[in-house]
Amino acid sequence: MRSVLAVLAALALAWPLPAAAHALSETVLLVAKRQLQDRYYGATILVARPIGQDQHIGFILNRPTKVTLGQLFPQHGPSKKVPDPVYAGGPVSPEVIFALVQTPRHPGGRSVRLAPGLFAVFDSHLVDAVIESQANRARFLAGLVAWRAGELREEVRRGAWFVMEADPALVMRKPEGLWEELVQSQEFRVNGI
Repeated sequence: MRSVLAVLAALALAWPLPAAAHALSETVLLVAKRQLQDRYYGATILVARPIGQDQHIGFILNRPTKVTLGQLFPQHGPSKKVPDPVYAGGPVSPEVIFALVQTPRHPGGRSVRLAPGLFAVFDSHLVDAVIESQANRARFLAGLVAWRAGELREEVRRGAWFVMEADPALVMRKPEGLWEELVQSQEFRVNGI
């Protein structure tokens, strides 16, 4: 039992610190708590960014689909070269493909900085450019999540989410097992178990 506690302590120290609810004025990582038994959002990890007037947008990071860009766009040669699946980013505009890309420079156009070196790309022409030249540093998502004014703050207040610093490495990490690891580390921090 002592070795299990040592491993849990090491895991807890390895993850970014939880962000306070007031940190919703910055980009955050949201980790669904175990008690969030929602069919769509249960066991999810999201990156969320404020867009003004206490409204937020975000993307679900751990819902890969069985569809690739090549299957969606069979006439687009660069899309066929992307082996990773498209992720279900959220229920808003699921017919639109967005990109999260790690790059030191702002991609321009309709894109926003989420964290240092991490951008969300909204413009379809820029998404195409990311597919063509930076696909190995990107994740492609169908749809996004949008919160009305105060809605995310209320969800956090009710205890639906662990709120963490938006670490680009976690945002872009392959999702297998990540939710379980993050929940366990956050529960350890909160409860000291």
